[in-house]
Order: sequence, then structure tokens, then C-alpha cells
Amino acid sequence: MALSKNMTLQLLADAVLDTEGSETIAPPDILTFLAKLRMLEGVPFNNLVPDTELLPNESIRFFYLDRAWTDALVQGALSVATTNTIERAQLEQLYPQIEGEVDDAERQYRAPGGEPVLRGTAGVVTGFLLRSAAVAGWPGLHVRAYKNEPAATDKEIVDEGHASRIKLLRLERLSPAVMLALFDGIPKVLHIEEPRQGIQFGVNLETDERNGRTTATVPARNVVTGNYIAANRVEQDMPKDAQQIPVSFRPGAAGVLDLSNTARSFAAAAATNMSAGPNDPVNGAEFAMQMIRFPYRQVFAQDVGTTATQNDAFKPTLGAVAARYTAILKTKIGEV
Repeated sequence: MALSKNMTLQLLADAVLDTEGSETIAPPDILTFLAKLRMLEGVPFNNLVPDTELLPNESIRFFYLDRAWTDALVQGALSVATTNTIERAQLEQLYPQIEGEVDDAERQYRAPGGEPVLRGTAGVVTGFLLRSAAVAGWPGLHVRAYKNEPAATDKEIVDEGHASRIKLLRLERLSPAVMLALFDGIPKVLHIEEPRQGIQFGVNLETDERNGRTTATVPARNVVTGNYIAANRVEQDMPKDAQQIPVSFRPGAAGVLDLSNTARSFAAAAATNMSAGPNDPVNGAEFAMQMIRFPYRQVFAQDVGTTATQNDAFKPTLGAVAARYTAILKTKIGEV
């Protein structure tokens, strides 16, 4: 028989009041329950965002967590079973010790491999709410917060034990398009990155509001170096600074790529170093090099002068792309 919420809270409070023989005032299961309350688990969404206008579509909102509010939430859960002033007075004397125990439980609430275990008094908790189609489209978004911008190497950026890394206390999708994150501290830099489980082709779409016409482009790459390239043949770090190559679609077939004309556009662009011929403008690896899109990383930073870039997370090479698609082709042939 399932327990009602009130019965569960009463058993919780009774367990705290009966502390004999326990290493902590609150049993471990109770501490976990209270830590989840601190992390806003079970708190109705309309208590977090009372009006939809506060979190419109395609928006992100950063916040501090009010410790007085979450402590009151914990105390309210513990006070359910106090039926007289004596029990209430006894429980109030235990609050400071219980809060210290919940601090430890809170910091161990989420402990992925490689992270150091944090203990002691919990500090400032910050976080964000993100409402975006990206949350629904990429359920496995990576979220990383730092005290300062980490080194430029990807290995250090993703290192869970990096000295500048701030512990992620909670990361959860509250609905298909809304994500909640909580951090154990105040980040100066935040990375939100597409999942790394795979690679994909992609184009940039732009719609002219005057006539409703949509065009597609891709930022040009030098297929020899893998770097973005501008029309003046100067290599660029950011895709937005590269020359934008038009992508062709079949007439009357929205979303169906015209491979031949798109390949010719790639070969004709300046300094892409793509092979060209009358019958075969580019080979498959070169075409993939232009179309491939590795996980995109969006960077939020407090300091305007941060060295963080919003570039792709990886730099491809022609050999790597060719090897990748050769392996895929061999697998498909083997399946036939």
C-alpha cells in the first residue's frame, strides 16, 4: 500500500526525532530526501516560474538560489510530525546540526566519475533555466561551469577534475523543452554544448522576412587544414567569419539537397583546395568536409574579454573524415 505524502513526511520527522544509535542525527535516506528538496526536486514548476512571460521561448535565465527559502523548505518537511510545543522545541534545537548534514548530502547528490568529493558547509548555489528547441532536439546537452575560462585544449575543457571547474549539483529536463541546472558556486564562464555521440551534416538557414524566402549556406573550410577560410583566403577561427557557400536544393522538393550544384559551389569557392574536374567536381571526403558539423558550443561569460570562443568543439581533418565514412560504407556493404 502506497504511503500518502503527509504520512511519508511524518515518518521522516519521526526518524529525525529518534536519533539514538545513529552516527548522524538524520538517517542517510532522510538526508538524501532533504538534499533533493534543497535541489528543488518535487517543487512544483509554477513555484519556480510563476509566469510563462518570465521564461519565453528560446530564452535562458540565470539565478541565485535563496538559502533561506530552501532551509525553510527543509524545516517545513521536518516539522510535519511535531504535534506539540515540546516536540517543536526539540526539533528546533536539531536544525543547525541537520543543516550541516544536509550540506554534505547536497554536495554528494550528483557525483559523476572523476569529480572530487566535496564536503563541508554548502555555499552559494546558482543555476539557470533554459527553454529552447535545443533542449528537445538534443536531450544529452553537455553543461560545464568554470570559475575562470579553462585552457583552449578540448581535453582540459571537458576534464571533470579541472581546477577551475564548478561542481554541477543538478542537471535535469523538467519538460521536453525546459532544462534546469544548479551549480555549487558562481560561474564566470558557462559552456552549453551539443552531445558528442556522433557527427552530422548541417547548413545555416536564413529567412528573408520581406518575401519569406529561405536560403542555406555553409561556412567554407580549407579541406587541407580543416580551418575555416574567408573569401580573401585568410583562415578564420570562427565559422561566422568564413565565406558562406550557398547550398542548392532540388526545385519543388523542399529539404532535398542538390548534390551536383552544391558540390560545384564548394569547388568554386576561394581557397577551399578542393579537387575539380569536368565530371567529378569533388570527392566524397571533400564534400563531407564542408558539410560536416561537429558539436556546437555556446559560451556565456561574465567578462567581455574572455578568450572563450563559440567555435565548433573539434577541428576535422580530411583524412579523418575519409576514414570515418569509409568505415561506415564498409559496414553498410557488409550488412547487405
